[in-house]
Amino acid sequence: MKKPDLRFWQIWNLSFGFLGVQIGYALQNANTSRILQSLGADVSHLSYFWLAAPLAGLVIQPIVGLFSDKTWTPLGRRIPFILGGAVLAAAALLLMPNAEAFIILMAPLAFAAIMLLFMDMSFNVTMQPFRALVADMLNDKQKTRGYAIQTLLINVGAVVGSVLPFVLVHWFGLSNGPTATSKVAPSVAWSYYIGGGMLLLTVCITAFRTKEYPPKRFREYNGVAEQAKTPGFIELMRGVPKVMVELAVVQFFSWAALFLMWTYTTPAVARNVWAVVDPAAAGYGDAGDWVGVLFAVYSVFAGLFSIVIARLAAKMGNKKVYAFSLLCGALGYLGMALLRDKWLLLIPMVGVGIAWAAILAMPYAILARSVQAERMGVYMGIFNFTITIPQIVCGLAGGVMVKYMFGGSAAAMIVTGAVCMALAGFSVALVNEKRDD
Repeated sequence: MKKPDLRFWQIWNLSFGFLGVQIGYALQNANTSRILQSLGADVSHLSYFWLAAPLAGLVIQPIVGLFSDKTWTPLGRRIPFILGGAVLAAAALLLMPNAEAFIILMAPLAFAAIMLLFMDMSFNVTMQPFRALVADMLNDKQKTRGYAIQTLLINVGAVVGSVLPFVLVHWFGLSNGPTATSKVAPSVAWSYYIGGGMLLLTVCITAFRTKEYPPKRFREYNGVAEQAKTPGFIELMRGVPKVMVELAVVQFFSWAALFLMWTYTTPAVARNVWAVVDPAAAGYGDAGDWVGVLFAVYSVFAGLFSIVIARLAAKMGNKKVYAFSLLCGALGYLGMALLRDKWLLLIPMVGVGIAWAAILAMPYAILARSVQAERMGVYMGIFNFTITIPQIVCGLAGGVMVKYMFGGSAAAMIVTGAVCMALAGFSVALVNEKRDD
């Protein structure tokens, strides 16, 4: 028995909650370094704080994948984890900007670091089942379309999250600098509050408008034996599809590049365009707001590219589209590091957006065709190793590199990201698209 084709709005609802998750994630990406520096973190230490994200993903996603594969509740297999993670993530978004309020318990910077870890753990609990849900519900013919729609929604969320601080400053008059009562700008704090509310709202729409296949029908659609044996973790690792290993090389370089961009863009733009390095300076707040705009712009282009990426892949092949997209990203990174005008910085965001769209869609579309349905959750979680490990490597090495190799230059770290993205593009040649039988 084959899975039926789903209607457009059914596919849309599968991933609608990811829009809200990405609003929160985009707020984190654009503002975490800014918050940490406001609370006293040095630029050479930023990469160590950013280790929270990959460490959380390394541990959480395989566990969530394994348990969601085995779970069935009245809400389904994946939905309970999506809902639970969303509630926790919204709580972290509320607490992180208020780190100074907990000074009786610990130093504000330490509290912010703990909230960053808690936030990342919650995001990972929510995001992993979204990836598996698309694979669960869609047949092979619709999977690329499903991940393309998911990518579109992710980037709409990223646009909203990235521009929220800018909008609150320029449309609603909130301050983008420290106040007498808080080192964290009010525009950033309120952005986190709004983002948390939107996260909960969109996830609830997915949770209550998506009906997962019950166990019996799921087994029929996927040809799974009713009493299928659950292998151990070592056996699962031995049985990973070959294409996952091949994709891991591409993933290593592309996610290393993304980590460097998220960590160092704000201090790089502040120094290159506003000529400031002090987080308390007025220009630093303007730079932070503009980085949010830049991230929103690349998300816009990523969303636009995601609309056509499935059609391009059908005509040209996944590998050609994937490699082309990553090389566009490498050029975008170079532009980010070299340009000194804030308006000209919008141009490289085209290339960065194209690469981001491909990174979000192409590896999952390729991998989903090679994974057994009953192990989709845990293998999607294991595949997350290819996202977290490069970020851990960059987190450990980044502080040393920026301090001792580049004399504190954040822009040099963006150039390093360009090299990584180019290597990712060339590594696509290693990927074999044939399905593992």
